[in-house]
This record gives sequence, C-alpha cells and structure tokens, in this order.
Amino acid sequence: MPPTTDHLVPRVRGGPSWLENEVAACRRCNAQRGHAGAADWVRECRGRGWEPDVEHLLAVLAALQGAVARRGGQRRAREAADRQARRLERLR
Repeated sequence: MPPTTDHLVPRVRGGPSWLENEVAACRRCNAQRGHAGAADWVRECRGRGWEPDVEHLLAVLAALQGAVARRGGQRRAREAADRQARRLERLR
C-alpha cells in the first residue's frame, strides 16, 4: 500500500496541519486509527503483533511542542501533544 501522512495529534483534537504534526503511515493504519490518540494506537498495534516506533512518535511530538512554543497559539494542540507524550512515555 502507498504511504500516507497522518496527523499525530488529530485535527479534531486541535492538531494543526503542520509538518511537525505529520508522520508517515500506511493507508490502512491511517484509516483504522481514525481519531484515536497515538498512545491508544500504539497499544492497538502491539495487540496486533506490530511494534510501532515509539521513540519516533515521541520525537515528532517534541518537534510539535517546540513549533507550538515558537509560533504560539494552538492551545488545544499543545494540551493534546503534552497528554500524548506523557502516555507514550509509559509505553516505552
């Protein structure tokens, strides 16, 4: 399947359409993930026998948090990114 881009912090949760909020994902995973948070999707993937790259997801969230700090605004995205980062840290 061709890769797609997926918003790590979903748009419905305030995630911006910025490069810092996008990761590559196969079309199937992107569609099945829907609006689930990154930590929830990591658990789902592990349940299916897949091992997602949690370190990469944490790096993307850190880049997003930095971009939000530099650009300002994006309160919902900042809160969602912080929450997802804390949850992903526990899944390391």
